[in-house]
Amino acid sequence: MAARRPRIVIVGAGFAGYQCARTLLRRTRGAVEVVMINPNDYFLYLPLLPDVAGGGLEPRRVTVSLPATLPGVQLVLGEADGIDPAQRTVSYTDPEGTRGRIGYDRLVLTVGSVNKLLPIPGIAEHALGFRGIAEALYLRDHLTRQAEMAATAVSPVERQARTTAVVVGAGYTGTEVTAQGVRLTDALHRQNTALGAGPKPRWILVDIADRILPELDERLSTEADRVLRERGVEVRTGVSVKEAGPQGVRLSDGTHVPSRTLVWCVGVRPDPFVASLGLPTEKGRLCVDPLLRVPQQPEIYSCGDTAAVPDATNPGSHTAMTAQHAHRQGKLAAHNVLASLGRGRPERYSHHDLGFMVDLGGRDAAANPLHVPLSGLPAAAVTRAYHLFSQPGNRARVSADWLLDAVLPRHAVQLGLIPAGAVPLETDSPTTPPPARTRTIRRE
Repeated sequence: MAARRPRIVIVGAGFAGYQCARTLLRRTRGAVEVVMINPNDYFLYLPLLPDVAGGGLEPRRVTVSLPATLPGVQLVLGEADGIDPAQRTVSYTDPEGTRGRIGYDRLVLTVGSVNKLLPIPGIAEHALGFRGIAEALYLRDHLTRQAEMAATAVSPVERQARTTAVVVGAGYTGTEVTAQGVRLTDALHRQNTALGAGPKPRWILVDIADRILPELDERLSTEADRVLRERGVEVRTGVSVKEAGPQGVRLSDGTHVPSRTLVWCVGVRPDPFVASLGLPTEKGRLCVDPLLRVPQQPEIYSCGDTAAVPDATNPGSHTAMTAQHAHRQGKLAAHNVLASLGRGRPERYSHHDLGFMVDLGGRDAAANPLHVPLSGLPAAAVTRAYHLFSQPGNRARVSADWLLDAVLPRHAVQLGLIPAGAVPLETDSPTTPPPARTRTIRRE
């Protein structure tokens, strides 16, 4: 009788989880059983979501099919809701509300992160988050709808409010959302003759930091700031939101901005699932050692945004919650899991960043690949080449969309697929899950 293959269960299919599964497949060729629990059947390439919101890419371009690109991985559709280290099982609820439980020999937790909320009145009710396809599609529809409603508004004040967007957070996401968003609304303004005589769309990017993109070197930050201002964006640093309402936003400097669009991009926090596990955490992230193992739980590994991974390049700190770290930690987690099963020797995580890139749309970007600062067209070319190389699928389709966007007007229509309130900022997940059924599926 053949021996049972070791079962490795991966929870989450973000950068870390996807790379972990991919590495396991390549290195074992079926010698282990790999199971992935994830709510969706795709890996989402988050860095290109601003292109989706701005109308430059179709939404399916940033999704990569898990069954198609990870053949041999058993995909279990569902939300993990608990683990039992003593029994070595993970419990989950599938999309139809059925409870399930699956056993593991090794477990890799990579559930990622959600929007970070701050205790500011009105934010949870009126701000739009930006962590998934639903949010990106809704924002694109919302901007299009506001432009069309502004065209028929009688009051100039209402017209200006409907064509004013406030983005909070000038990190990577906020800067790119603003850069792509202003290109979309400018296109809507040109295409709608009823808007042509009115004021141009207004975009305001605010951040409490003293400059945008504080993670980047100051030269790149200055370049991105210049590009945004040339497009008409009002960049306000040292300022944040004091209160949000249905008719506008009050800033911390006392300014009230009439607006129907508030986009929340202040950062991320670990998925609340982590706090429910009863395992040691550090600022909401699972504590792990340099081998990515959870203390006192040698069968459990964690990486990516989920884990507080010690930063070997900066002793005493933890690696940042970035795709660059998640990608590499996912590969190392696969290596160390296999080492724990007798296939190789474990390695400690250590990674020096290779630079950062911010796509500003069109011919503009700010980048420092290998710490060589670039701007303008060279930066845009390097940034897009990097995204094509990093995305594990859809490269030809993404390239085609970019080419068409460069030579054709943006096709801006409302799809109406995501209704208002379907993706609340508090939960960052679409709609409300169905009630759990009592039937339980158990996979041993």
